[in-house]
Amino acid sequence: MRPQQITDAQIQDFIVAGLKEDIGAGDHTSLATIPADSRSRAVLKIKDYGVLAGVELAERIFRHLDPTAKVTVHKPDGSDVLFGQVGFEVEANTRAMLQAERLTLNTMQRMSGIATLSSRFAFEVGDLPVKVLDTRKTTPLIRFLEKWAVSIGGCENYRWGLYDWMMIKDNHADAAGGVRKAIERAHAYLKEKNLNLGITVEVRNLVELEEVLNVGGITRIMFDNFEIPILHEAVAIVGGRFETEASGGITLFNVRKYAQTGVNYVSAGALTHSAQPLDLSLKVVR
Repeated sequence: MRPQQITDAQIQDFIVAGLKEDIGAGDHTSLATIPADSRSRAVLKIKDYGVLAGVELAERIFRHLDPTAKVTVHKPDGSDVLFGQVGFEVEANTRAMLQAERLTLNTMQRMSGIATLSSRFAFEVGDLPVKVLDTRKTTPLIRFLEKWAVSIGGCENYRWGLYDWMMIKDNHADAAGGVRKAIERAHAYLKEKNLNLGITVEVRNLVELEEVLNVGGITRIMFDNFEIPILHEAVAIVGGRFETEASGGITLFNVRKYAQTGVNYVSAGALTHSAQPLDLSLKVVR
């Protein structure tokens, strides 16, 4: 389930940085109250309804702090969970477990919230030939976790940054002197740098759409904040010559209407910027 763009090294770097931020000079409370050789068992309690995400990451956090930790997973990533269920059990050195607790819960709650919302978006359009995409509207430095959660929830990842896909938006077109010039310069750049990247061009109206169609040579046309009737017309005008995408103001309540216009993709920043964390807790079993 993990997107191929996410490497073991990236996960490891995140764990090290996250623990350093939290533990700092030492977990003085645990050092003072817990014997060094103490071992405990704890369970991840589900206190909400949704889709669980971050289980693989949690396992890695526990085993980073205690290589002998034993994690028994009851609800793997992508599982539908109910209030009162147990996601996993962990048996480990008590100090290590307590040091892992907050990083584990913070990431799992965030990822599970995104996975839950993504699953609802995916369900809304499940019977239609359309894919729901995430965006770059993510939390700095943990984008890879949020995109991981989107994929766990059943939606798809768009570009991972400014480096793996070209997207000519309104600001690019305006600063370049128009959509045509922006597209022509993009082609020249790709040729000069010997790059093979997809190109999405954002259009704001049917006039810009006609200009893009006249230039051609792009991968996808993104209709930004088009009203549904105009979007229907725009898709018909493209007529399958290029991929089409609806974007701007896409919510759980209107995504199906946008999808029914015939676009190939719907991109929604809401997947990551509007997801509410899932309530989880880690409790030591006495």
